[in-house]
Amino acid sequence: MVKIDRSQVLNSAKWSSKGKNRKTVIVLHETANKSIGAGAYAHHRLQYNGNPREASWHYQVDDKVKVYVNGKCLRKSEEYTVIVYNKPKGELVSKKDDRGRRTIYESLPKRFAHFIPVGRLDFASEGLLLLSDDARVVTKLMESKMERIYLLKLSGKIQEEVFEAMENGLSLQDARAGGHKESKIQSMEFAPFLGYWVLKNSTRYSKIKVAINEGKNRELRRFFAHFGLEILDLKRISYGFVSLNNLPTQKVRFLERGEYNKLHRFMEDD
Repeated sequence: MVKIDRSQVLNSAKWSSKGKNRKTVIVLHETANKSIGAGAYAHHRLQYNGNPREASWHYQVDDKVKVYVNGKCLRKSEEYTVIVYNKPKGELVSKKDDRGRRTIYESLPKRFAHFIPVGRLDFASEGLLLLSDDARVVTKLMESKMERIYLLKLSGKIQEEVFEAMENGLSLQDARAGGHKESKIQSMEFAPFLGYWVLKNSTRYSKIKVAINEGKNRELRRFFAHFGLEILDLKRISYGFVSLNNLPTQKVRFLERGEYNKLHRFMEDD
């Protein structure tokens, strides 16, 4: 329960989640009315599921119930934080490394030391990495079919068979090429790419932007390795509704208001 100090002058209303039973505690913050003296409180008009209610200090309702105060629908307060980190090459998405390699937590500000990454980018990859202080948010984002867009530089020319596999999908019984030596993954199914845009295609090297909606272990490296193409550079530039934009390498930003609104809708969608 949120405690209210009646001596404070408060001018809004809010709600916050309470427990695993998906109930919500509604706390009304009343506004001091100076015209009738200090300590007096103005009366709020409260509607609960369309029915008028007397304004009180708190109500407990189901999360799906709409509550209006003074004609304004209350929205849940943000109970989690999500940040965007522009990961450079040469950092592990890990708390520590037994080989002494640098990890993202050595670059992140200390106040984000407890944040959990949404998936991973390997040591040689760079770009957008989402992190959150809420494991539920991390899991739902990671397991979602959100579009992920990557910029790739490949070691040679992209042949027609590669385009066909990107458009139709691919099933490999031996998908070890492109994976880590210690990986136990033998086979892999590759869904059709959501899209691709060829930026350069030559015998020396190629550049392509690809969109996929999965995040399997070194999925892109394994896919192109099957066709004899090594990924020389891999940079993730977007994850769902969040884009890297002009965020400098090794810097952090919070989600913008519009991104948080989309995230809230995504989290409410069961």
